[in-house]
Parts: sequence; C-alpha cells; structure tokens
Amino acid sequence: MASKRHDRAQLHELLYQALETEKGGIRIYQTALECAVNEGLREEWQGYLQETRRHHEILVGVFAELGLDPQAASPGREVVAHIGASLVKAMQMALKAGDPQAAELVAAECVVLAETKDHQNWELIGHVAKNTSGKEAATLMEAYEQVEKEEDHHLYHTQGWGRELWIASLGFKAVLPPPEEIKHVETAIGASRAEQSRERMLKKN
Repeated sequence: MASKRHDRAQLHELLYQALETEKGGIRIYQTALECAVNEGLREEWQGYLQETRRHHEILVGVFAELGLDPQAASPGREVVAHIGASLVKAMQMALKAGDPQAAELVAAECVVLAETKDHQNWELIGHVAKNTSGKEAATLMEAYEQVEKEEDHHLYHTQGWGRELWIASLGFKAVLPPPEEIKHVETAIGASRAEQSRERMLKKN
C-alpha cells in the first residue's frame, strides 16, 4: 500500500529542478544540433528537442495542478540552471575550435550529462507517484507515464552514439547507428545487452 508520508517541500524542490532541467535541455539540444555532423544523430536529436519541449509543457501542467509557481527560484534550481548554461558554453567552445567531429563528440557528452540528471528527475517523480496516494500522486503518475520511455530513449541512445563516435574517431570500426538505436533500447538492461552485441554486429558487416 502506498505511503502518504513524504517531504512535500523536498518534492517541490525536485519539481523545480526538473522544470529547470527541461528548460535547459531545450537550449542544450538546440546547441547540440549545431554540432551534429552525422545525419542520423541530427535526426535523433531533432526528435529529442521536440520531446523535451513537450516534457517542459507537461511539467508546467503539473505545476498548475499542484498550485506551484513555475517561475519560483530555489537554490537547487539555480545550480541546475548554471550547469545547463555551462554545457551550452562547452559546446560553443568546441564549435569555435573548428573541428566539427570533435564538437560533435563534445555535444554527445553534454547531452548525456544533461539527460543523466533529467532521467533521474523523472525516476524520482515516478517513485513519489508510486509510493504516495491522492490527487498529487495521480498528477505525478500521469506526467511520469507520458515521459518515462522517452527519457530512457534519450539517455541510452545518446550514450550509444557517443561511444560509437568516439570509437570511430580513434580509428576503429564503429557501429553506426549504434546498437542501442538498432535494437530500440529503452531500459538499462537493454542498453547493456546492446553494447555487448556490438562485436557480433561488426562481424556481420
């Protein structure tokens, strides 16, 4: 049975950070797209950008349902905003350096860093929804169920792209698009299995 006891103030902090993460994610994907060289990766990130915009809208809806101010500041939210801006700056630095492939690798790493935080935010929102009850829990669960699989996709697939692009840059044969993309990975276990399958994929090609 779901427990009704949780730290509501800390839940609100989580939601503020989640909203800021999605807001920053929009800018991160916009900048990452400027760095993308591989057309498959560009197409993937264009889809992620649209989904991130939708995730932001979903969270704004959650704030409305829970009576929270989406413009409210918090110490944690300010830190998240700073990290997001730093990732954008890192990609811009890489672009200015003039090596397109290197900038693409930096962008993939920045997306993975941002999506790691984003993925954890939604896992925690889901945890609260599953372990509490009432209108608040129902609102969080509805949002979580709309976003969960897409967040898994963003993180695990970009990790795969980053790994394979690095392997290619080192002069080795890479699997592009990555195994995570080919196998439509949506879980951590699936991502692990996909990575383990890359050697077999290389032998077939």
